[in-house]
Amino acid sequence: MSVIFAFIEAEKTTHGVAFLCGLLNVARSSFYAWRAAVKNRAARKAADQALAHEITAIHLAFRGTYDVPRIHAELRCLGQCVNRKRIARVMGENGIQGAHRRRRRSLTRPDKKARPAPDLIGRDVHADQPGTKLVGDITFLPTAEGWLYLACWIDLATREVVGYAMADHHHASLVVDALKMAHGRGGLQPGCITHSDRGSEYTSAEFRCAIDELGLRQSCGRTGSCFDNADAESFWVLLKEEIGTRTWPDRATARAEVFAFIETFYNRRRLRKHRVFGYLTPAETRKRHQHTLAA
Repeated sequence: MSVIFAFIEAEKTTHGVAFLCGLLNVARSSFYAWRAAVKNRAARKAADQALAHEITAIHLAFRGTYDVPRIHAELRCLGQCVNRKRIARVMGENGIQGAHRRRRRSLTRPDKKARPAPDLIGRDVHADQPGTKLVGDITFLPTAEGWLYLACWIDLATREVVGYAMADHHHASLVVDALKMAHGRGGLQPGCITHSDRGSEYTSAEFRCAIDELGLRQSCGRTGSCFDNADAESFWVLLKEEIGTRTWPDRATARAEVFAFIETFYNRRRLRKHRVFGYLTPAETRKRHQHTLAA
């Protein structure tokens, strides 16, 4: 209909509005209403272009990974109240989309002779206070020099990566180093639950000795059930989709990019929706917990 009205607007000086409306079988009132709204449409178009520019800036600043909910949350943090459906429409019109998750291969190799620890979490992935529940896992990144293995421990109260370690192997010492880092910087409370899968690294005597020395409690999910350690698994998917899955030229380059992703982006800049506090970064969530406890 807009095309018809635009044609009438262009030809009205030659044939007259009444004649053209009758010829094209449209009401003159509809044409005049369309004409009166031209300025409003132009203003909306300009506003959408300005919003698209801001969305693009946010999208690029966050590694091209933010989807509609996080773009909406980031705009609210910047003091702009924009409808989420409008953001989705503008992103669709400009071809802006978040990162998509891919499948990954599992690194878990259970030790059939070892006796695993009981499952102390039971898929209850919520924690009321930081330092009470951790989940951990190992993944690998391809480099031209070979695999780079990465072990992480994530605090379920804040979803902050509190401990991590990287090496060219995935022996038990890798997860022990990550756990010691988590204990040193994560403010782990006595009896904190450390949950993982039943991989041989986590059922080893070296790891169990570290658990006992640090005064923690070990928890293991069931064999073949990825949902028992879903939060750790989902972090690997997030890391690989947002850091960009590729082959790095060497392990040092991969180490540097993983460090930058965890320390400067994921823990301190990437918004995540908390069920109580709303959209916050993991570091902000920790501060909010500490403030709540102090109050």
